[in-house]
Amino acid sequence: MNKKVYLLALVAFVVGTVELIIGGTLDLVAEDLGVTLGQAGLLITIFSLVFAIASPVLLTLTARVERKSLTLWTLFIFFLGNILAFFSPSYAILMIARVFTAASGSLLVVLGVTIASAIVRTEYRGRAIGTIFMGISGSLVLGVPIGLTIGNAFGWRAPFLLISIMTLFSMGAVAFLLEKIEPKPVLSIKKQLETLKNQKIFSAQLTSFLFLTGHLTLYAYLTPFLKSTMGLDGTWVSIVYFIFGVAAVSGGGFGGFLSDKLGSEKSILGIISVFALAIFVIPYVTFSLHVFLFVMMIWSALSWAITPAQQNYLITSAPETADIQQSLNNSALHLGIALGSTIGAMVIEQSSVMHNATVGGFFVLIALATAFFSISRGQTVSNQENLNQA
Repeated sequence: MNKKVYLLALVAFVVGTVELIIGGTLDLVAEDLGVTLGQAGLLITIFSLVFAIASPVLLTLTARVERKSLTLWTLFIFFLGNILAFFSPSYAILMIARVFTAASGSLLVVLGVTIASAIVRTEYRGRAIGTIFMGISGSLVLGVPIGLTIGNAFGWRAPFLLISIMTLFSMGAVAFLLEKIEPKPVLSIKKQLETLKNQKIFSAQLTSFLFLTGHLTLYAYLTPFLKSTMGLDGTWVSIVYFIFGVAAVSGGGFGGFLSDKLGSEKSILGIISVFALAIFVIPYVTFSLHVFLFVMMIWSALSWAITPAQQNYLITSAPETADIQQSLNNSALHLGIALGSTIGAMVIEQSSVMHNATVGGFFVLIALATAFFSISRGQTVSNQENLNQA
């Protein structure tokens, strides 16, 4: 496989780090900028919302731009956004910075996938795309805990400076190591959305959206949850995030294995069911760190275990629009992150972070219902028929 794919995975690692890094330092941000914890949580919401919307839009708008040049310019905008976040004197400026980094970051991930597909032989295409997403998962395991450690030691702004430096390094590597790549035709946004008129596909995408909504209702506020319910300090919070990340990546592998053995449909229903149980139990096991970590690892592993099963389900359900469904699923996931972090903020503002897990659990149960509805539908029509019906 082309070694340059790993360079693109590094870019994905940087983007993945900046999305949720602020979640671990929400209390520090809120205190420094004079806002509530719920308002600080909206910094995750705006990032995910912009990420979800900008990804297909920017890809379409830049369809004719040479890929290497576009990557460099997008990295530059991403760099400026993180520098702005580092120096931001107010909550409003930090929010603007998050919009810039989200929009540019969403395009960088899509570019990474398309470039990786273009520079490798056909037989390595799946592995190349998987490597890009490993960069994102790697940010969960290493980037977020490291950022939390730096943030607790030097303040919440420090991780943004680190990300800015990593972005400059990525720009240099892309400039010197990556060759020019001409763009390929991109399907219009209208035609992409028209595929959602099929009930089976729409409810499957809705499942991803609701599942992430329930997950982020608690995960976006895991730091204040740990500090308020278990009295953990910054060091222990970083350790918990590291354990969470390792379990999550392991869960991705388990989900792929389970999907191969049981089939994607049974895997999806089973994973969502156990995940719902785990998130409902979380508030009742805070009396013991060991018991909490055990349940949290199940919660974490299953949060990623559903991804390969869900992607395989979308591919087999709509093979002729598989690429489109993967792109739309990415948007659905980030819309779920946006709504989940918003719901979580509302729960904290109105009651207590203790209730975030329960509220999130109800969204997961609805996701289970939409998954069952999708699976009970018949096979989808072909791509051409689907578009004709639209």
